[in-house]
This record gives sequence, C-alpha cells and structure tokens, in this order.
Amino acid sequence: MSQQKWLGFILILLLFSYLPAQADDKPVQQLKAFLASSKSLSADFKQVLIDEQGKPVRTSFGVFYLQRPGKFRWDYQKPFAQQIVADKGKVWFYDKDLEQVTVKKLDESLGSTPALLLSGEVSLDDNFTIEGQGKEGDMQWIKLLPKSAETTFKYILIGLDKGSLGGMELSDNFGQLTRIYFSNVLINPPIKQTLFQFEVPKGADVFEE
Repeated sequence: MSQQKWLGFILILLLFSYLPAQADDKPVQQLKAFLASSKSLSADFKQVLIDEQGKPVRTSFGVFYLQRPGKFRWDYQKPFAQQIVADKGKVWFYDKDLEQVTVKKLDESLGSTPALLLSGEVSLDDNFTIEGQGKEGDMQWIKLLPKSAETTFKYILIGLDKGSLGGMELSDNFGQLTRIYFSNVLINPPIKQTLFQFEVPKGADVFEE
C-alpha cells in the first residue's frame, strides 16, 4: 500500500482507538486528550515524500475531513487530483487522471492489526510503544513504534501544536519518509454527510477487491 493511503488510515485508527494514560507522560496525555475530544475534524494539508537520500521527491496539497464513526475523506488537489473516501466499511480510491476507482473493504485495506485497532477491540498501547519526543518549536512530538515485526513501517510520529493536530511522519521499511503538515485545523466542525457519499464519476473504471 502506498504511503499516501497508509497515512490516511493511520490517522483514522488513531482517532478511533483508545489510548490508555501513562503516568508522568505529558505528551502522551496531550495526545490522549486530543483523541478523546475529536469527534470530527477538518484541515488543509501539505504532504511531502522524502526518498532514502533525504531528498523531497513529491509534494502534494489538499483537504482532509473526518467524522466518527468510520468516515473520512482525503482530497488531493495539487499536483494531481485524487480522492480517498471511507464510509460504511468501504474505502474508495479515485485517481482522476487515470479515470480509475478502486474499492476495498476497510479491514482488508488496513491489514489485521490496524483493522483491530479501528474496531476498538484493542488499544494502541497493545500494538505500539509510545514515546514522547520533546518539542520542536511549538510542536510536541509523540513516537509510535509498532511492536509487531509484520508491518510496512518502522515508526509513526504525531505532532501536536498547542494540543491540536499539527503534523505526522511515517517511516517505511524501504527508507522513505512521508511527512504531512496540517493547517487550518478545525475540531468538531459541522461536516456535510454528502462529503462521505462517494459517487463514481462518469466514464471511470471501477475495480472492487
């Protein structure tokens, strides 16, 4: 699965999962408070893919929406128009240039462990080692290290800016980094339900897995 898709899913499993308190760990407590208070969310984002040499190879811009339970939408606007929409247990991936839609069940798209997390049956603490990473400017960073060796990523970094979502970083097993910077973050905004009702564009090919 692409970095783009994984980051979207990781953010959702974070927002839908239970994160237990850890004594004397202020960053984790801040993350816990944020997750507990976020029933819906919208934000602009900038996503940067960095290769194994540390060079940025692709930058994308767009808008993100989320609503519990189980609904989210990533609108990639530049440089290419793409959409990732989740609702009613399915995820639609739409590439406008290719005129192609891929539909997957949410659990199959996430894989076994993330699917369990998304269902709420297990906690993040059961599957990740959670570490505070200190502050960089106004951003407080928390690191999630997967306990299972059967994952496609090495770690996830979550950045909180004054208690709200500010950034994410995902390091995969191929030496690539994906960084997302969030701006204009709104917590619990009213969101139109039609945003999560994906309609296949006319002329697009559909592949359901």
